[in-house]
Amino acid sequence: MTLRSAEGATEIVQDDKAVYAAGAVVWRLVDGKLRVLLIHRTKYRDVTLPKGKVDPGEMLAQTAVREVFEETGIRVALGVPVGVSRYFMRPKRQKVVHYWAAEATEEAIRNSAFVPNHEISGLEWVSVKKARKCLSYPVDLEILDGFEKLVDDGILRTFPIIALRHAKAVGRSDWEMSDASRVLTERGKKQAAAIVAPLLAFGVRKIITSDAVRCVQTITPLAKALDRKPVQTELISQDAWEEGRSDARLVIGKRVRAGKPAVLCSHGPVLPDIFSELALATGTMPGSYLGSASALEVAAFSVAHLSATNPGSGIISIETHVPKV
Repeated sequence: MTLRSAEGATEIVQDDKAVYAAGAVVWRLVDGKLRVLLIHRTKYRDVTLPKGKVDPGEMLAQTAVREVFEETGIRVALGVPVGVSRYFMRPKRQKVVHYWAAEATEEAIRNSAFVPNHEISGLEWVSVKKARKCLSYPVDLEILDGFEKLVDDGILRTFPIIALRHAKAVGRSDWEMSDASRVLTERGKKQAAAIVAPLLAFGVRKIITSDAVRCVQTITPLAKALDRKPVQTELISQDAWEEGRSDARLVIGKRVRAGKPAVLCSHGPVLPDIFSELALATGTMPGSYLGSASALEVAAFSVAHLSATNPGSGIISIETHVPKV
C-alpha cells in the first residue's frame, strides 16, 4: 500500500521478512462527545486498539475491517489512514501495523454479538484523554496522536472517492475486434475477485464504470457482492478520451456533490484527468502526488478521502492499493 497526501508522498514498501497487520481507531459520538473503542485482551492482560495479522491473500484494508469485526463484533467502513506502527517481535522480526479511523454506527453497535471470550475479555468506550491513560503501548499512543489530529482539524467524518484501473485484459495486439470489446484474461478475473473485499472495506456503495467491456467485467464481482447495478458511461472511457469526448469533470463533480462512497473504474490514460478534476472540484493544490496516485497498475486503486462536511476543503489523503494477483 502507498499513502500520499497533499503535503508530499510516502511510500510504504512491504518487506517479506516483516509481519503485517491492520486495525482501526474505532470511534462514535455519544451525546455529542467523542468516544474511542479499546479492547482488553485476555491472554496478554493489556489494553490496546483492535488489530490483527493479514491472512494469506488479504489486502491491508480488508484485514483491518475483518479484525475489527472479529474482535468487537462491529462492522465498520474505513475512513482516513491515521498511522503505521512498527516494532520488533522475537526473534528480531519487525511487525508493521496499518491503522485507519473508522466510525461505528449505532446500528452496527446494536448488531454486535460480542461476548467476552478467551481472546478479548472486554470492550470499553472512552474519551481520547482516558484512552491515553489506559493504552498499554507507546505505539498505540502514536496512532492515537494521528487520530486526534484529524479531530482537531475538524475532518473526522469523511467519504472516499476511489479511482480503479481495470484488471488485466487481453492485449490489443492479440485482439481482432474493437478495443472497447477487449475482455479480461484469467489473471484479470482473479484480480477482479481479489479487490472486492478491499473496496467494500471503504464502504463503497456506488459504482461508476467506463462502458468498455474490460472495465465492466472488472467491477462485476463487486456489483454482485453489493447487489447493485453499476452506472456505465463513456465519459470516462478510453475511446472517448482518445477522441476528445471524455468528461471526467462532469462525473467527478457529481460524485463530490453526492458525498457518498463511490468507485470509478476507468483506464490508465484517463486516470490523470480523473485526479486533476478531483483536485479542482475539492480546491486541492496540484502536486506530483496526483500523478503518482493516477499511475496505477492493472486492478490497483487509489482512495481519495474527502471531508463529509466540507469536501471543498481539499483532499485529506490518498492511499493506493495493489492486489497481489
